Amino acid sequence: MNGRFKASGGAVGGGLLVAGTTSDAGKSVVTAGICRWLARQGVRVAPFKAQNMSLNSFVTREGAEIGRAQAMQAAAARVEPTALMNPVLLKPGSDRSSQVVLLGKPVGELSARGYFGQAGGSSSGKALYAGRREELLGTVTDCLQELRRTYDAVICEGAGSPAEINLRRTDIVNMGLARAARIPVMVVGDIDRGGVFASFFGTTALLSKEDQALVAGYLVNKFRGDVTLLEPGLEMLRGLTGRQTLGVLPFSHGLGIDEEDGLRVSLRGAVRESVVTPPHGAEVLRVAVAAVPLMSNFTDVDALAAEPGVVVRFVDRAEELADADLVVLPGTRGTVRALEWLRERGLADAVARRAAEGRPVLGICGGYQMLGERIEDDIESKAGTVDGLGLLPVRVRFAAEKTLARPVGEALGEPVAGYEIHHGVAEVTGGDEEFISDGRGRGLDGCRAGSVWGTHWHGSLESDSFRRAFLRRVAADAGRAFVPAPDTSFATLREEQLDRLGDLIEEHADTAALLRLIEEGVPEGLPFVPPGAP
Repeated sequence: MNGRFKASGGAVGGGLLVAGTTSDAGKSVVTAGICRWLARQGVRVAPFKAQNMSLNSFVTREGAEIGRAQAMQAAAARVEPTALMNPVLLKPGSDRSSQVVLLGKPVGELSARGYFGQAGGSSSGKALYAGRREELLGTVTDCLQELRRTYDAVICEGAGSPAEINLRRTDIVNMGLARAARIPVMVVGDIDRGGVFASFFGTTALLSKEDQALVAGYLVNKFRGDVTLLEPGLEMLRGLTGRQTLGVLPFSHGLGIDEEDGLRVSLRGAVRESVVTPPHGAEVLRVAVAAVPLMSNFTDVDALAAEPGVVVRFVDRAEELADADLVVLPGTRGTVRALEWLRERGLADAVARRAAEGRPVLGICGGYQMLGERIEDDIESKAGTVDGLGLLPVRVRFAAEKTLARPVGEALGEPVAGYEIHHGVAEVTGGDEEFISDGRGRGLDGCRAGSVWGTHWHGSLESDSFRRAFLRRVAADAGRAFVPAPDTSFATLREEQLDRLGDLIEEHADTAALLRLIEEGVPEGLPFVPPGAP
């Protein structure tokens, strides 16, 4: 199989852009599935997303911040993630502004109007954006070119819809990228939402003639039922557009990878629906995660949900904490704003009552900062000094430079690894014990006071032996006869999930046609579908 692709020595590898009729059509999952399918064939493949808007991010080994979806797609491809795979990351801080992360490092805050070049129509504003857009497009195409020189194939993921005609002139992730790199485009549509034929046709018909020339086919996602009932529509679609449907993927629960944003626990569905595993001990353990504004890295609790007998849910009301054995305050891009939200909803008082009763609370990153005594923030919210919840002896000061790291250590006598993404610097002034140490008596991060725990380390709960030790402590403090299963491997569950994505592509897509697109590029003679872009 590998011989069908480029030989080493500077030649450019194949490419494909996976676009979608809408956001959440399944682009991330399909991209990961294609990567895993190709990797199993011996093809050296890498994922790529030119521009991502997400609060769910990851830190590479070289200390670069990228979208977690691209990190998981790299895992599907069985390669190490790098900043090249997601050169532009936008991290929303409000409805109108985002932090811009370029090649893994933050370069500043920018409003949506400023980023997309809506400068009031002035010639100077348009000229300013034109330079920025050309610079960004040059950066992302350079990154893609470097990946294509290194790998046999690069599977690119688009964003939103390629037919967002209001954004076409500023586009560097959909047709703008495809045009610059001359790679074929496959459009994914979610048939479970309805209207998939209209979406495929309308998406194509709203593109310019030059853009349409790159749209090589369609992929139906989340189909329920007998596929033969769909075939007449697929034939009509081909007659209308001159393009084939490259596969019909069946609806399957629990296939989400680490998503860009949302409130879904991506592995919880897979574990519940695949086996519905009963608790290993006599009782279940209930975990309530506060659904704070601008929640980041909500996938931190996936590893808890993967444990048999652990029930994880997101909550936004104080009364929903009543029966929880563990409350988690997750990370957030707006620590001060999330703190205000907790107080407005009565959740802050409910968490304080839990702590006073000796019932477990865990804060991760921004959640850890909120549990402290004081927050000095002239960077993120610019709110100055704000009182925290006062449940941990910690004082937090926001620094201009962001901490990006992949640390390892020891906690509760077990090895633990994680990753750090934060501006807040914590000064621990007391407590019962350090949370994470270097194993030789030197504290690395976090602290515990009574039943309240805090750490900046995202992903720490994915360390199996540490997670089990922590859950044993939680169960003891909560008075639950819960016993962690001795053999749950989060890494194994993740690999099984990625293999299921590869199976979907192998079994339900036209893999021969996909290989031709990836190897040979855009087919000749694709017809124009009127009216085209206005």
